Amino acid sequence: MKFITILILTSFMLIGCQQEPNPTDELKTSEKRLEAKAPIEISEEETDKDEETKTGDNTEEDIQLPEEDKNSNAEMVVVENPNSIEVMVNKQRRLPDGFEPTDLVVPDVPFSFSEDHPKKQMQKEAAKALEEMFDAAEEAQLELVAASGYRAYGTQKAIYEYNVETHGQDYANRFSAKPGTSEHQTGLAMDVTTAEVAFALEQSFSQTDEGEWLEEHAHEFGFIIRYPEGKESITGYSYEPWHLRFIGEEIATEIHENSITLEEFFGYGY
Repeated sequence: MKFITILILTSFMLIGCQQEPNPTDELKTSEKRLEAKAPIEISEEETDKDEETKTGDNTEEDIQLPEEDKNSNAEMVVVENPNSIEVMVNKQRRLPDGFEPTDLVVPDVPFSFSEDHPKKQMQKEAAKALEEMFDAAEEAQLELVAASGYRAYGTQKAIYEYNVETHGQDYANRFSAKPGTSEHQTGLAMDVTTAEVAFALEQSFSQTDEGEWLEEHAHEFGFIIRYPEGKESITGYSYEPWHLRFIGEEIATEIHENSITLEEFFGYGY
């Protein structure tokens, strides 16, 4: 009788464990997906937690990171033009508390996931420009895919806290925006990718035909690669060839032609 009781209790314990997924198993599953080089559907949980930490074959040791935050103790400025397409947010310039764009729409472009999700959204003017850019890329026989646009304050807060818990605060501060300072909250940014990198957000995207085309033509549609290579000490973030920011064609063209950052254009440091 005692043996049967122990057996029953053991069974319940095993069932309970199966209901709680093993993080290691989830990581292995994610890695297998990236190796598949085929279309995948990224779940809300995966993208909310992992989309800013994917660096392809890079490890924490070899990924190029900006220097230690120079102005980590500087006073944070609250921007006065949060609804403008020229709004400037970075590590020292944050959006007002409770800010949400008022004209969010879903651009008519292919996404790396099928479910309805707020991160499909952009401000209306930016969404229209994104559609035009994707159409031009398609005419050039390229296949761009949108991965992540608008993020509410709460979503960015969850991402940042997850990165701090996973990598430590010092490391997280160098590649993940604190809530209120993310361009994604403005509704003017969209992360893009392609099948060649298995729809991941990684620096090798810059070496694809799609990545190279964006480097040359994104400004024609009002977009800039917000965190360019070699500018980490200015932007405060490592190179992100997938992160596009809508700023309008005139400013985007000037930034592109002079190989400068948004910080340099406006004269703001981070």
